[in-house]
Amino acid sequence: MQETREDDTATTKRSSPGNHHERLIDRKVKDLMVSKRRLVEVPYTASLAHTMNALVANRVVALPVAAPPGHWIGAGGSMIMETDKQTGAVRKHYIGMVTMLDILTHIGGVDKAMDVRDGTSDLDRKMSVEVSSIIGHCLEGLSLWTLNPNTSILDCMEVFSKGIHRALVPVDGQMENISGVEMVESASSYRMLTQMDLLKFLKEHEPELQSITSNPINLLGAVTYDVYAITERTTVLEAIKCMRTAMLNAVPIVKSSDSSQEHSDQLVNGRGRKLIGTFSATDLRGCHLATLQSWLPVSALDFTETISCSPVNAASNIAAGTPARVLVCCEAEASLGEVIDKVVTKHVHRVWVVDSQYSLVGLVSLSDVIRVSRASLLSQGNMV
Repeated sequence: MQETREDDTATTKRSSPGNHHERLIDRKVKDLMVSKRRLVEVPYTASLAHTMNALVANRVVALPVAAPPGHWIGAGGSMIMETDKQTGAVRKHYIGMVTMLDILTHIGGVDKAMDVRDGTSDLDRKMSVEVSSIIGHCLEGLSLWTLNPNTSILDCMEVFSKGIHRALVPVDGQMENISGVEMVESASSYRMLTQMDLLKFLKEHEPELQSITSNPINLLGAVTYDVYAITERTTVLEAIKCMRTAMLNAVPIVKSSDSSQEHSDQLVNGRGRKLIGTFSATDLRGCHLATLQSWLPVSALDFTETISCSPVNAASNIAAGTPARVLVCCEAEASLGEVIDKVVTKHVHRVWVVDSQYSLVGLVSLSDVIRVSRASLLSQGNMV
């Protein structure tokens, strides 16, 4: 693993006075890469325990996995290489992404029945396997993309609006007139660009976007009304299985019904149900691996309430100004600007849409926010 917090001197600095009046839609990906730290990665031989530590230490939910060139087929057939800057010789091949959900599903034994009576030795065994063996457990790990630094902001927004959460950006990419993501790239180093980075950029330029961000999310079409949920009866292990089946990184926790047809090990239609919590793969950050296995048969709601008070998450909540157990929600009439502010300041990847009784109406994801923002930018292009 490598890590440094040095500023990226190869990327564009903040707008100079001469560029002060540059239109937002004329900006490029390199404008989003200012002060991005160098890439954090793990080698393909890293154990899951080492990978888990890297995810927790860097407070990220995904890491690229690097391997020697010529021995692997990259995720989705990608050929993303790191090369020596002087000689051009290939040093490593990025073969995929590993996410927190990949590790959580592996620990939970989703692929096969798990005896929760097993001791810590079973967890140690699961965490000792090489990270390369679990790439692709979840859909996100099956694709690996790059974005050229000269890609326009609008093209970047189009990519991220389609559900691609992150992409590698070559530091020394020189090609012009680039649009969309690529699966073949070679560069001496990379940075990671995420949907959250893009939304932080939009928030920084909110004064330029007032005519867009003042509009209600329901009128912009940003709300997804079909929401899968779990209930307070669902265990952590059942929640993990449900999330993997539906390829979800998080699910709302709603009040269960009295129906005999409702089973705790299945997702339910959350719309109209009382929202009482959220279960996310990132909740694993606050749980010590030595105690995680004992949590698998416990309800997901009890797990999240306990984890929210852990030292790791407590420090994060204080830094973000988010008290423990506070759900990040809004009403359907909330402005786009309000949602962007909640996403960025609370550092969440979705905002639950509720009514005045706190019944679930829908959700707004980062992809939704980016999609409607881009559509609005295009329609008002001459203004921004």
